[in-house]
Amino acid sequence: MGEASLLRNLVVLLAAGLPIVALFHRLRFPSIVGFLLAGVVIGPNGVGIIQHSDDVTSLAEMGVALLLFVAGLELSFDELVRMRRVLVWSGVLQVVVTTALAAGIGILAGARPAVAVFGGFVVTHSSTAIIMKVLGERGELNAPHGRLVSGIALIQDLALVPMVLITRVLADPEAGSFATVAFVLAKATVAVAATILLAVVIVPWVFRQVVALQSRELFAGTVVLCALGTAWVADALGLSVALGALAAGLVLSESEYSHQALAEILPFRDALNSVFFISVGMLVQMATLREHWPALLGAATGIVVFKAIVAFAVALPFARSVRVAVAAALTLAEVGEVAFVLLQFARPMDLVSPTEYEMLVTVVALTMVAAPFLIGGAPAVANALGALLRAPAFGKPVPESRRGHVVIVGYGLNGENLARVLRETGIRFAVLELNPDRVQAARRGGGSVVFGDASRLEVLHQAGVEHASVVVVAVSDPAATRRIVALSRQSNPGAPIIVRTRYQNEIDELRRLGATEVIPEEFETSVEIFAHVLRCLHVPRNVIALQVDLIRREGYRMLRGLQLPRQTLDQLHEILAATTTETFLVTAGSPGIGQTIGGLGLRHATGVTIIAVVRDGTPIANPPAELEVRQGDIVVMLGNHEQIDRAISCLSPREQGPDSA
Repeated sequence: MGEASLLRNLVVLLAAGLPIVALFHRLRFPSIVGFLLAGVVIGPNGVGIIQHSDDVTSLAEMGVALLLFVAGLELSFDELVRMRRVLVWSGVLQVVVTTALAAGIGILAGARPAVAVFGGFVVTHSSTAIIMKVLGERGELNAPHGRLVSGIALIQDLALVPMVLITRVLADPEAGSFATVAFVLAKATVAVAATILLAVVIVPWVFRQVVALQSRELFAGTVVLCALGTAWVADALGLSVALGALAAGLVLSESEYSHQALAEILPFRDALNSVFFISVGMLVQMATLREHWPALLGAATGIVVFKAIVAFAVALPFARSVRVAVAAALTLAEVGEVAFVLLQFARPMDLVSPTEYEMLVTVVALTMVAAPFLIGGAPAVANALGALLRAPAFGKPVPESRRGHVVIVGYGLNGENLARVLRETGIRFAVLELNPDRVQAARRGGGSVVFGDASRLEVLHQAGVEHASVVVVAVSDPAATRRIVALSRQSNPGAPIIVRTRYQNEIDELRRLGATEVIPEEFETSVEIFAHVLRCLHVPRNVIALQVDLIRREGYRMLRGLQLPRQTLDQLHEILAATTTETFLVTAGSPGIGQTIGGLGLRHATGVTIIAVVRDGTPIANPPAELEVRQGDIVVMLGNHEQIDRAISCLSPREQGPDSA
């Protein structure tokens, strides 16, 4: 009977969940809201199709564990480690300040001190599951506010341990002896250490052994085992399921196994995801909501506003940007699933009455319904509020006399590499960065550095964007990237704007906002792979270059499954045969060094004509045949693509020819 009941509940859950996903997708509403509403309708407090059984609860815990494991895989563990001081301080402050203020408000409202403090514990936690899911879908997990929120959520999950201890003391002061408290704290310390040991040491070791066996079935099973196993261990040790699963995902995020692990676990996650959110909806007490809906809606609204204000005040000193702080505040404004854990723990102790329990559960569920809308609207609200407050920029502004520089927005790996190349080639540039550690790294490297939020027009002007010859945007925040592109195009209508993005679905929108070139990381990897394959097959380099150029020029339409225009394809032969000019820098090891222009014999061997040589910055037009080629010369050649390709091969050092690149 138990198995039949579980099967029936699964069928009902999927039958209710799948149509809702389809409907809400068409209406462009968050699917989470649909799942929550479905739980309200089919649960024991609705029409009662499903009674809130242990089977559904267990499936819900599996779903949230897989969800948070995947969220950990998509986060950057190294980046979180670099931000550890900011995340720990902001997380601790958020927990302490929110709990203290909420408890104080409860006492002023007439609640017993013990109940008020417990209410502060309940209100403090945000929904890690909803935050990770919505930010992951929006590609904002690695955005500044995404990393900040993820770190605060981790601290909130860790805070569950002392909160459970204090809740026991609040319910029974006699249980709060020094020996009892010391024992529980020691147990909690061991639990945290055991979870970290499992995630950091054991999980990677297990994966190394499994990968060596080269069995896909074994690998897939190991991924699921690690996600659920670490969650179970954390839960068994008194920590939260979220902490264990998220820790395991974070550890694997920087390993070579992360992409395959993500591919293997996504089907399991998506299948069980809906179960968790539907189970949360089942907790809503419809009778209580009908009877007290004005008070419950008012309480839910008040909690959301209160948490958003506190989170903004806590986040602003660490985010150093009004926009980032507002986005983080709205993301943390709801009350999370950990509140249900605390409420269920406190209920048998009579810390809250049955009526208070029902009202608190309903208020928490209402804030979770609002959460996807708050997180989805956070970028727009953040931009609007940021516009009211001028964003400060620190650093020497680029002088107006220094026109023609390159503006680099973001000093991550891509921005740092670009700055290094520009520095070596003597091209002026200005860096815009919001992360203080990266600002210091940029300043050590030289060049003009402006510390500020590049999504603000004033900060862009500080970097001289209106005088820039090229603008490069390389930040991991989709919403900020769109705004930066729009403001840069508004300030400098003629400059090329080159944008790096992680997701191909951003290409068309960024081009519409004014980007000249959009480079999606996932497609550039494909381009590099097929270019290397064609080189191995000895396809002429000019043909490879043409194919790459066509793909990029057409916005990666070919790789996105879109058909290239016929006119573009018809240009292939014309482009190959067209006459063009090309420059070649003569480097050490070139066979041409020491030979005369006439002695090179390029015109006879390749059909190319050398029309100029640039030496020490001075051009020599129509160079005589007796001019000797030197290292450092820039040779200007005239010919079609095929001829120039052969000439470059003749002039390239043998150990660094084009096929060896």
